[in-house]
Amino acid sequence: MKKEAEQKIPSGKKIIFISLLLLTSLFIIAFFVFFWIVPVVGLSNIHPLAPLILGIIVLAIISLVAWGSFSLVLNILLKRPLFFSNKIRGITIKFFFPLMTLVGEILGISKEKVRSSFICVNNEMVLNEKHNYKPEEVLILLPHCLQNSRCNVRLTYNIENCKRCWRCPVGHLLNLRDEFCVKMAIATGGTIARRIVVENEPKLIIAVACERDLSSGIQDTYPIPVFGILNIRPYGPCVDTLVSLDKIIWTLNRFI
Repeated sequence: MKKEAEQKIPSGKKIIFISLLLLTSLFIIAFFVFFWIVPVVGLSNIHPLAPLILGIIVLAIISLVAWGSFSLVLNILLKRPLFFSNKIRGITIKFFFPLMTLVGEILGISKEKVRSSFICVNNEMVLNEKHNYKPEEVLILLPHCLQNSRCNVRLTYNIENCKRCWRCPVGHLLNLRDEFCVKMAIATGGTIARRIVVENEPKLIIAVACERDLSSGIQDTYPIPVFGILNIRPYGPCVDTLVSLDKIIWTLNRFI
């Protein structure tokens, strides 16, 4: 059962991510090469060494972009942490992902597919760091749409208000929280989620949400590692969603 629940990147998502990463890197490198070549003639009139200095700066930027993308691809393919793996994760989250989304749009790849591939790759990088955490260092962050839409109890500011009527996954998730002794909260949006993170000061976040909210949450909370689990939407987005309890259990067992 553990093997069935294990988190792996589907090959299609891995191909999308790596392809967009390499294309984005090539676009960036081409831009800086063009930026260097065009003014070279004019710069030499300012100072004989000006083209050389600009060339060194551009070469340094190109080297950093190439190193970042190459290291990230190795991290994904080898499935183990490399030197500066946390820095590589930061470069991916803050630099490559926004540009990859733009490149994906140009190529006709939907934002949802790009976000989904980003979440899967982020999860694998977090797993590759092979860190274990104390239960009190782990926060499970849930979306409000997991709560039954006909429930009148407000859980956003106090999840303990849940009556555990079993009409939605929240009661079962609270049982898991009590079993593993971790922290758990529900957020209605990015602002409340950030406040919850600041108040709880976790060292690891296990977040349940849709592609859009997970990808933005991973960006907002860096450098705190976030392991993302996509919710299940049998009735469409943002209403009566579900989550795989097996995935939550596997993730808790893996990190605690």
